[in-house]
Amino acid sequence: MNLLEVNNITKQYSNHKALDDVSISVPEQSIFGLLGPNGAGKTTLIRIINLINACDKGEIIFAGKKIKAKDTETIGYLPEERGLYKKMKVGEQALYLSRLKGVDKKEATEKLKYWFEKFDLLRWWNRKVEELSKGMQQKVQFIVTIIHEPKLLIFDEPFSGFDPINTELLKEEILKLRDNGATVIFSTHNMASVEEICDHIALINKSKKILDGNVKSIKNEYKSNIFELGISGIENELKGKINPAFNILSQIRDDELTKYKIKIPHTSNPNELLKEVIPFCSVTYLNEIIPNMNEIFIRAVGECI
Repeated sequence: MNLLEVNNITKQYSNHKALDDVSISVPEQSIFGLLGPNGAGKTTLIRIINLINACDKGEIIFAGKKIKAKDTETIGYLPEERGLYKKMKVGEQALYLSRLKGVDKKEATEKLKYWFEKFDLLRWWNRKVEELSKGMQQKVQFIVTIIHEPKLLIFDEPFSGFDPINTELLKEEILKLRDNGATVIFSTHNMASVEEICDHIALINKSKKILDGNVKSIKNEYKSNIFELGISGIENELKGKINPAFNILSQIRDDELTKYKIKIPHTSNPNELLKEVIPFCSVTYLNEIIPNMNEIFIRAVGECI
């Protein structure tokens, strides 16, 4: 079942078309990646979903019905433009923002203390926001975004400014939120940062959706039957010893190990390659090379030209 359906959204700003007939479907309790370069139209689409901006054409269906202003109460939105009141105390501000989201004071205090402790922020509760690092401020905003346990969470460039350790921490918490029933949308130009946790993605480029679907299915569709083979125990090159149908694309000698990239015919399989090479060497590993989302994006853009 889809929690959110975006149908044929178009948005024009003066002489610039920000979105051109874009449609996506976001399955319930999934992590959906809205991927593409800066200026592609991702943030515009998110603002339309949140009813901040109106579309020129199309409709948004939320939980089976056309979206209404009241539905935004069950959406948690972390915009790309960060902003907290610098002179307010951290805990005071987090409590104030939580109350705006309809959480009563006692419940909000308990939840905030739990999350502050989890993110190692509790000792900063009575300090001013301006004393926090950028990463700490982003943690506070993340907490306030999820505090009312919304059905749908939308994060616009959520990992911007985070170091690798805190990025992983945030990813783990987002996976837990999904497992506990939340539906998550990521918007990012950094495709590598989220592709490993997304269930579904849509690629947007120059206001148009160019590709969408299940991540595993897309990667399988774009893989090229190329494998990396690591071997040892052979004095001469593998080339000339195996069936030329197994196209050797490259080879690199690394100490005692030789690494090959080999394209296997679609009529063959990896086991047949192993049968070819085993008589001549010792096989250390054989891995299929799966394209990452950035490589898929480049190919998909090329196919659209």
